[in-house]
Amino acid sequence: MKISIRGDKITITKSIKDYISEKLGRLDKYFENPKDIECKVLIKVKNQEQSIEVTVPTSRFTLRAEERHQDLYAATDLVVDKLEGQIRKNKDRLDKKYRGIPKFEMSFDFEALEDELSDSKIVKRKNIDMKPMDEEEAIIQIELLNHDFFVFKNIDEDCVSVLYKRKDGSYGIINVK
Repeated sequence: MKISIRGDKITITKSIKDYISEKLGRLDKYFENPKDIECKVLIKVKNQEQSIEVTVPTSRFTLRAEERHQDLYAATDLVVDKLEGQIRKNKDRLDKKYRGIPKFEMSFDFEALEDELSDSKIVKRKNIDMKPMDEEEAIIQIELLNHDFFVFKNIDEDCVSVLYKRKDGSYGIINVK
């Protein structure tokens, strides 16, 4: 796996790079061609807490996890464990959903646009390309991305839908027609 590590308010040393690369190397066994996968790692420091965010976009799905801890190495261990858990938990669903679909491509590439007005209540904007999918596929994506909500073009309802995670662990959906 190709690993790109970026630091925000922290200098990435060789030992940090080596440790993260070694730990993320555990994920190689879950992919058919790990050399084709580019993993993005962002390390941030805020006060005494260090966070690591890992995004693994593949041709079929996107994995994402984030962890915070006072020790960066402990946060790295936690985030890799979380990613492995997501893969193992959703293995059967992913296999059932994508089996027999030869060049299925799902991409969630988007760029965050920082709002230039500092006194505005909107502090971040994102533009995304919505791919048509059904509700089951959206549930897989929300779990793999580890988000609370997911916006997608619903092919069953022929509208834009917002899938959200409820406090009881179930899901709700809002259709925009």
